[in-house]
Amino acid sequence: MSTKLIAYDLNSPGQNYDELIEKIKSYGAWWHHLDSTWLVKTNRTTSNIRDDLKKIVGSDDEILVIDVTSDARAWTGFNTSGSKWLKETWG
Repeated sequence: MSTKLIAYDLNSPGQNYDELIEKIKSYGAWWHHLDSTWLVKTNRTTSNIRDDLKKIVGSDDEILVIDVTSDARAWTGFNTSGSKWLKETWG
């Protein structure tokens, strides 16, 4: 299992945030404290996630999926629950 960063910018008319968000949540344990940016622990590949989400968004929308599994990490300014999730996820 690895951690993927999923970010998006929905530019197309009739943006379907609800369906996109439900799909992202379905991939596994998730963290979402920044607009349009998610961290998800999942067995899915970056290409698989991209292709899956591409079916939901419009042709003018942008999706970025990056495997961010590593020991390098740093953050600041998040509330207690956000920081707790990050600490517990990466040990």
